[in-house]
Amino acid sequence: MKITYYGHSSFHIEFGGKNLVFDPFISPNPAAASINVDDIKADYVLLSHGHGDHVADAERIAKQNGATIISNYEIATYYDGKGINCHGMNHGGKYQFDFGWVKYVYATHSSVLPDGTYGGNPGGFVIWNDEGCFYFAGDTALTMDMKLIPLTCPKLDFAILPVGDNFTMGYDDAAFAAEFIECDTIIGCHFDTFPPVKIDHDAAKKAFEAKGKRLLLPAVGERIEGLKA
Repeated sequence: MKITYYGHSSFHIEFGGKNLVFDPFISPNPAAASINVDDIKADYVLLSHGHGDHVADAERIAKQNGATIISNYEIATYYDGKGINCHGMNHGGKYQFDFGWVKYVYATHSSVLPDGTYGGNPGGFVIWNDEGCFYFAGDTALTMDMKLIPLTCPKLDFAILPVGDNFTMGYDDAAFAAEFIECDTIIGCHFDTFPPVKIDHDAAKKAFEAKGKRLLLPAVGERIEGLKA
């Protein structure tokens, strides 16, 4: 499993022999100027919700790769109307793709597409196969529903959680989320992109260490390997 961080909440994960791209907000992000969107390989593009800072490059990446977009029903229907192959899901449902299982889980946030189209209910994804299992939370506050994940899904090897506060949970709440989902290794996202989500990296890591957890705050373009429980 190879994970590459593209800034904000954007990731590329090689998993099950496929290229998965999450919430691509790259070309409008000055911090991600080193990333060439046209070089990104994608078999699937997974979108947690419809905000522009999560879908900005979704259409471009999907079309140039012939990739399938996985998201909630409303977002999938929206991109299907643009001629993109899509797979719609909704809360609590799971589906087996050629790279593994995907379960669409609860997130509490808002969701509207950049042109004002209703973006359905925001969510997160728990993804697994024989290679491992991980959770991409999308934009969310801390919720008690997170406690259902270890009860209904395989053990998590790692989770990607927002830590920037203001628009999502901050790192203090995210440390509680790590306990709720029973996961020891967390990759932070949705931090430092805009002034309201700038964080103190040392304080964030200490908040997780106090709960016996490890927080990784990757640099844009950084690749992470070896995250296996």
